[in-house]
Amino acid sequence: MHTTVKRSHNFSLQIRMVSNIIIPVPEYIRALVFDCDGTLVDSMPLHMEAWEYVITQAGAKFDFDFFYSKKGMKETEIIDLYNKEYGASLVSENIVAKKKEYVMQHIERVKPIEPVLDVVKRYWKALPMAVVSGSTREIVESELKAVGILNCFDVILTADDPIPQKPSPDIFLEAARRMNVPPDCCQVFEDGDYGLLAAQRAGMLPTDIRQFISQE
Repeated sequence: MHTTVKRSHNFSLQIRMVSNIIIPVPEYIRALVFDCDGTLVDSMPLHMEAWEYVITQAGAKFDFDFFYSKKGMKETEIIDLYNKEYGASLVSENIVAKKKEYVMQHIERVKPIEPVLDVVKRYWKALPMAVVSGSTREIVESELKAVGILNCFDVILTADDPIPQKPSPDIFLEAARRMNVPPDCCQVFEDGDYGLLAAQRAGMLPTDIRQFISQE
């Protein structure tokens, strides 16, 4: 049985291309690295709904701006920061497990973000491609499968991998190592500030996909 939160916010975002602009990939680029939520798949409304559900169920205050600003980070680390910010004592592993359950119950709602999907289609089998996400592997692979692109990626790294997460550059550097491509020949596609910072720290070309889409 699916559980749906009675939402106090409208998390629906209509994402579309801006003036049909194609996201450019410079000729020197030899590998592509993508964030998942909010970059490859339009899943942030679902994730925010899930955060609201689990936080309010725990009897704590849900702050949309706080959680939205932390997208890209490892989810247990987000709860640790939440506890410090709000003086709460939520058990991060329990909260994240309940959030994962909620997202998996509604996974069919995720949609592809077309401008980024276009990049994947253009360079599939032409360049190695990786996904680097702060979500769990089960959620990431389920979302990619839901939009039909799971088999497009040579490397998938998630919060389940024992690697320092964004904004640390380590997880991006590991993706480059596994693709056998120098970091300075990798282009990163992100919609979050922490991910863009991590890409920059890794010496990769950061691409903010928010400039190629509109959210209405």
